[in-house]
Order: sequence, then C-alpha cells, then structure tokens
Amino acid sequence: MSSPNHTFILLGLTDRVELQPVLFVVFLVIYLITVFGNVSMILLIRTDSKLQTPMYFFLSHLSFVDLCYATNVTPQMLVNLLSKRKTISFLGCFIQFDFFISLGLTDSYMLTAMAYDRYTAICKPLLYGSKMSPGVCLSLVATSYTYGFANGLAQTILMLHLSFCGPNEINHFYCADPPLLVLAFSDTHVNETAMFVVAGSNLVFSLTIILISYIFIFTAILQMRSPEGRRKAFSTWWAHLTVVTMFYGTLFWMYLRPPSEASVEQTKIAAVFYIFLSPMLNPLIYSLWNKDVKRAIRRFILLGLTD
Repeated sequence: MSSPNHTFILLGLTDRVELQPVLFVVFLVIYLITVFGNVSMILLIRTDSKLQTPMYFFLSHLSFVDLCYATNVTPQMLVNLLSKRKTISFLGCFIQFDFFISLGLTDSYMLTAMAYDRYTAICKPLLYGSKMSPGVCLSLVATSYTYGFANGLAQTILMLHLSFCGPNEINHFYCADPPLLVLAFSDTHVNETAMFVVAGSNLVFSLTIILISYIFIFTAILQMRSPEGRRKAFSTWWAHLTVVTMFYGTLFWMYLRPPSEASVEQTKIAAVFYIFLSPMLNPLIYSLWNKDVKRAIRRFILLGLTD
C-alpha cells in the first residue's frame, strides 16, 4: 500500500494546453446545467402534489444520484484544467474512486427499481397501489444505496491493498479503476477479477431485470385498446428506455474490457458521456417526454408570476 502522502497526477482529456480554457468553459457550462436541471427536478417533485407518486419518487432519487455523480468528478477536473500541476491527493483519489463505484451501482439499481415501477403500473394497474406502497418504494431506494455503497467500499479496500510506489500519472481525468490498476506496482489479478465480476454481474443482473420488464411493458402497451392509454404509457416508458440505453451502453464499453493503456484512452470519451452528459440530459429527457412534469413546470412558472 502507498503512503497517504502519495499524490497522483491526472493527465486529463488532452495534453494540449491551448484547449484547457475551452474545455474549462464547456464543462463548467455542462455542470451548471446539470446542477440546475437535477436540483430543479428534485424540488419540483418534492413540492408539487401532482407528482407525489412512486415513479417521481424514484426519479427524484435518480436526479440526486446524478447530481452527486457529476459533483464527484467535475470540480476537481475544472480545477485541474486551470492548473499547471494537475495533482490529486492519495486520500482524495480513493474517496473519488469509492464514490464513483458506489454511485454507479446505486444508479443502476435505481433504474431497475424504476423499470419495475413502470412494469407494475402498466401491466398490473389494479395491484399498483399495494405493490408500490410507500414502504416498498422506500425499501427499494434504501437497498439501492446500501448495496451500491457496500460494493464501492469493498472495491476501494481491495484497491488500497495494492502498492503505488512507482509511476503516479493517471491517464484519465478522474481516479478510475482501470487507469489505477495500470499504475499498480503489485499483482492486480484479484482486483481485475473483482472488477469484472462486480461490474459484469451487477450490470447484467440489473439490465436483465430491466429488459424482462420492458418485454412485458411493450406487450401490454400493444394490447391496449385506447390510443390515448397507449400514448401515455409509451411516453413514460420511452423516457426510461432512453436513459437506460445511455447509462448501460457507456458502462459496458467502459468496464467489460481488460485494463490497458489502449482501453483507457478509448474509454475517456465514454466516460465524458457517462459522467457529464448523461446527468445533464436525464432531467431534460424526463421533462420533454413527460406531460406531468411539463404541467408541473407550467404550474410552478404561473405560481411565480402570480406571486
């Protein structure tokens, strides 16, 4: 294990100095939009009585996780873009690593809970009230957080057992596991195996549940006689489908490959989409595809104007 006084250097997205100010502005704007969008979504759901349903309960927690995810990486990246020496402390690196894994797994199971919610609402509407009671919703959310952070802590402990006494340049813009494994001075076989097992099993398990839910949802929508009912069911499902596609597509690209210098370079672009663009786009997707959210926004604006 390395000394706590050990520091790492984050090489970032590019070594071209002239691009650093441009990237700073771009990612600052993305982050501000992310914060505004997700905080607005949380406040809107918490304050509007029309949105006090299980679907929006899960959506508010998804927005919170996305906000934390972006905040875990963006401030450090913005500081480094304006700094000559792009360092991060040993403790700061592993805290960032821990939260990155924990929030990623929490996000995946939050999306799984949301898929189950849509399945119950569309396929078993008469049982929706009992199957998605406040107690059940709270349990699903608590399980997502607990399981995600327990796995993140386990991965961090495994990583801390490695020695980082040699090179300290992380070929990435945050402390991710593949670049850290490349730097490790000791044997990383256990860590690589754990990474593939945890990432692979959790992603496959959660995605399988989501896809099974989608099959039932799609079949139920096709069997609906009312065009209005089909349209409403499809609109709430389509937003979730779009978010799931972005989330799992980038994650599979990032993690289900052996760590190497080449794979690290290739995953930087996927990481940008996953860490920055996805949290920014999620509130927009749910706002554009969901009439309930759009009505709540209009009510909020009208209330502000009348006051």
